[in-house]
Amino acid sequence: MLAALLYGPEDLRIEEYATPEINENEVLLEVKRAAICGTDVRMFKNGYTGISASTPRILGHEISGVIKEVGKNITKYQPGMRITAAPNMGCGQCARCVGGNTHLCKEYQALGININGGFTQYVRIPEAAVRQGNITLLKDHVTFEEAAIVEPLACVYNGFQQVNVKPGDFVLIIGAGPIGLMHAKLAKMAGASKVIINDISEERLAMCREIDDAITTVSTDLKPYIMELTNGEGVDVLITACPVPQVQSSSLDLMAIGGRINFFGGLPKDKEIVPLNTNIIHYKQLIVTGSTRSSILQFRKALEFVENKLVDVKPLISASFTLNQIDKAFEHATRGIGLKNIITVN
Repeated sequence: MLAALLYGPEDLRIEEYATPEINENEVLLEVKRAAICGTDVRMFKNGYTGISASTPRILGHEISGVIKEVGKNITKYQPGMRITAAPNMGCGQCARCVGGNTHLCKEYQALGININGGFTQYVRIPEAAVRQGNITLLKDHVTFEEAAIVEPLACVYNGFQQVNVKPGDFVLIIGAGPIGLMHAKLAKMAGASKVIINDISEERLAMCREIDDAITTVSTDLKPYIMELTNGEGVDVLITACPVPQVQSSSLDLMAIGGRINFFGGLPKDKEIVPLNTNIIHYKQLIVTGSTRSSILQFRKALEFVENKLVDVKPLISASFTLNQIDKAFEHATRGIGLKNIITVN
């Protein structure tokens, strides 16, 4: 089979690779679509633990496709079924796994992160993923493109749940990429009265306005704008959907009393120590949260949002590339051209 193997920073090669063999409790997925996300870009640019010239890895954790083969002990799934698969799996025995948070397991593994993923023609769905419910069937009207974007939407839904957006809330999202837009869509779905997206890129903001004219976009100095908009109160909810330390530091000044913040975008290792005025947290009774990855339940809920047309992810797809064009797709993603870049595999 054909696969895109990462050998190290910015060393991505299209090569012939042995088609995975499955055991009696596993599933072989014929990949149809795989989307590129920010994590893929970071791994491509910086490398990742365990990836080397002697141990390359197939990236890609936002995937959909058709079941090609099932192990002899598998009864729930059959060849030909259209599916998507949550990439995260845990040991299944620790407190986090038993609580449904397999994505927070200390022994966490994920397709396309620390085991081979979906930038290839066939991917093995391990027994742990099959057993824990990572595979979800697709309804006929859900396209493979939409299904490939469920994973980042699930991660956004995890962050959304941390800040409890309520009807009438003023919500500010800093970062106008696909993640920021997904946060905006969920906030509108929850009944927020005002959803504002801030970014330094006018091009990104223009794309947001084109996709959803109910979202307010702003690139000016935020604090005067927010205080005028909210009569000096500040926003109820703020999401940092960008990997910028200064955004986290300055977010506290924009909050209303009792506001909720989600630091969604992770920071580079050399910039992860961020100064915060904790007196603002104290006197405004702010809730400051973080979120990472998503649970299987959140993944399934995100798919339901797409299935029931509560969240339209199709406008987020900017370009489609073949597997042989993956270098160009990563160039687009790295340079921030468009929003979601999709790899069409089979």
